[in-house]
Amino acid sequence: MDALLGPGPRRAGSSLGAAGPASSCRAARTPAAPWARFSAWLECVCVVTFDLELGQALELVYPNDFRLTDKEKSSICYLSFPDSHSGCLGDTQFSFRMRQCGGQRSPWYANDRHYHSRAPVALQREPAHYFGYVYFRQVKDSSVKRGYFQKSLVLVSRLPFVRLFQALLSLIAPEYFDKLAPCLEAVCSEIDQWPVPVPGQTLNLPVMGVVVQNLLPAPMVLASVHELDLFSCLQPLRFCCDFRPYFTIHDSEFKEFTTRTQAPPNVVLGVTNPFFIKTLQHWPHILRVGEPKMSGDLPKQVKLKKPSRLKTLDTKPGLYTAYTAHLHRDKALLKRLLKGVQKKRPSDVQSALLRRHLLELTQSFIIPLEHYMASLMPLQKSITPWKTPPQIRPFSQDDFLRSLEHAGPQLTCILKGDWLGLYRRFFKSPHFDGWYRQRHKEMALKLEALHLEAICEANIETWMKDKSEVEVVDLVLKLREKLVRAQGHQLPVKEATLQRAQLYIETVIGSLPKDLQAVLCPP
Repeated sequence: MDALLGPGPRRAGSSLGAAGPASSCRAARTPAAPWARFSAWLECVCVVTFDLELGQALELVYPNDFRLTDKEKSSICYLSFPDSHSGCLGDTQFSFRMRQCGGQRSPWYANDRHYHSRAPVALQREPAHYFGYVYFRQVKDSSVKRGYFQKSLVLVSRLPFVRLFQALLSLIAPEYFDKLAPCLEAVCSEIDQWPVPVPGQTLNLPVMGVVVQNLLPAPMVLASVHELDLFSCLQPLRFCCDFRPYFTIHDSEFKEFTTRTQAPPNVVLGVTNPFFIKTLQHWPHILRVGEPKMSGDLPKQVKLKKPSRLKTLDTKPGLYTAYTAHLHRDKALLKRLLKGVQKKRPSDVQSALLRRHLLELTQSFIIPLEHYMASLMPLQKSITPWKTPPQIRPFSQDDFLRSLEHAGPQLTCILKGDWLGLYRRFFKSPHFDGWYRQRHKEMALKLEALHLEAICEANIETWMKDKSEVEVVDLVLKLREKLVRAQGHQLPVKEATLQRAQLYIETVIGSLPKDLQAVLCPP
């Protein structure tokens, strides 16, 4: 597989059926609606088969009143079969990510804001993309005209829970291929009984006689729901570009991503078709993966190569990049991983070693940024109850770079290299903009929360003595706005603060004339 990197209301009686007419709209949902719990996890389940006349075809969508556009149907069909499936005998699992047609749409599961307020950025629902989790089976079958049974079961979700949904597919797909529709309908009904995903809680998810559980011991234990997604290793730092774990020439964005009339897009593509080697050889980074070779301490596939050497379809595995690495490679880690391959160390252990390394490296990189960002926050003593809180100071790249001499990543990381150059490149990327916007938003909410706490700790009756009715009414309106935001889990405040704010509102309104009270508190 090759990775190519750019720079930088359902009815309660829903039953299985063929894919319905195309539509770009979604039925309105409420938490108590039929299939509400199902839609907290999945958008729909699809079955894609191979038709001699049509090629890949969408056999059914469940529930059958979930509507996909023609373009979404086409994308699911092509992305649900391996690009070169002639050699994929047996069962194969993989995942893909596709753009929702028409851009961002209202989600079926409406409680996203509450979920996102508590979930790490790497685990939040996608607003404008679908993830497809695929279980593909290809076996010889003389009863089929073509000689092979070829079919994929696909779970479509906006949640990036790769490991969870692949574990779920490993349970239900073999059973489905044997028993077909009745089995799938029963499984979907079971999922509709699951509790909704809540960050930080251990959930028991029963399906087909097995309880899937994360964190605690259970018949099937998942250390996490997302470990296979390597972008989640950078959870302190959100990946702010597009990425497609599996991409084909039939994808609706194929022309957009392969045009040479402009610079390569900010996207990571996972491909298996050798066609892409030639088509995208002008991209700055190409990682070609092959079978590992154990000759020598550092096999060729871990050495950096220039893209100019990537000219033929039989190019050897390796990382071809136009960039010069800013940091020296960690040879000790490479040797440890290669030794693990030689000793046939379990892949979960190898993955844990790699994830830990990436996490520690990212933390060393991001900690100085976090420290500097925290220094831009106004001091708490400068936040007074009856004045607008002070502003967060602007981020100065030069000031930050100067701070690295005494508080840089060298304090927590032994890797040597051009850290300053790495930070300068980071500042030019979409990832810095995404990180800065998110941290600035969090700090602004914290500032607002501290201001609300300062108001609630002040003597409001003393403040009201010399204030006009206009000023008092203005305070009521502002307090109500803050209370609504806080109760919507947008402000990090304690419950006692919320109760005190509500009491203040009642006290202030009670001090006003009856006519104003009637306006502010209509019957």
